[in-house]
Amino acid sequence: MKRNVIISAAAAAVLTVGGPTAAALAATGDTARTTTTATAARADVTAESASDAALKHYPGVVESLDKDGAVWHVNVIAKNGKNAEVEVSTAGKATTRDTDNDNNGNEYAPLIAAKVNAKKAMAAALAANKGAVVWSVDWDDDDDNGSTYWDVEVKAKDGTTKHVHVDPTSGKVTASSSDSNDNDDNN
Repeated sequence: MKRNVIISAAAAAVLTVGGPTAAALAATGDTARTTTTATAARADVTAESASDAALKHYPGVVESLDKDGAVWHVNVIAKNGKNAEVEVSTAGKATTRDTDNDNNGNEYAPLIAAKVNAKKAMAAALAANKGAVVWSVDWDDDDDNGSTYWDVEVKAKDGTTKHVHVDPTSGKVTASSSDSNDNDDNN
């Protein structure tokens, strides 16, 4: 009787935190497994961890990364210049969506040689914007004056976004511009 009360209480708590999947596991009486599953089911992958998962799945360097609903789209350039779009789910699972083997490897030489990669650019942008989260990262070499930089979009808790430019050689924030409250549906 006491065991049933404990299991019922655990199931109620798990249902509140983890939803139906966790509740089904709680009904089996395996509360340790339930807690782990509930946490994993509710976890949201950050830009940094999406980048890590994509690079583990398809080695190279990140060219761009953005969140589309619950999925991260990460463009990865291999050392030989071939590239792939890797999708990373909220559970952190990476899958190759599309590959392009027709690109000229020289096109990506500056990106591959950059001292500051996407992850370091994200860290610099977050250091300059405490409490924000990374929403997208893009390698930008199409500037009219020929300069290259990382464009890191960060989102503050109040919903405002800011584009932060990070120097690919020094890692210093070189410019930033704020957007008004960006209420897109990509939350």
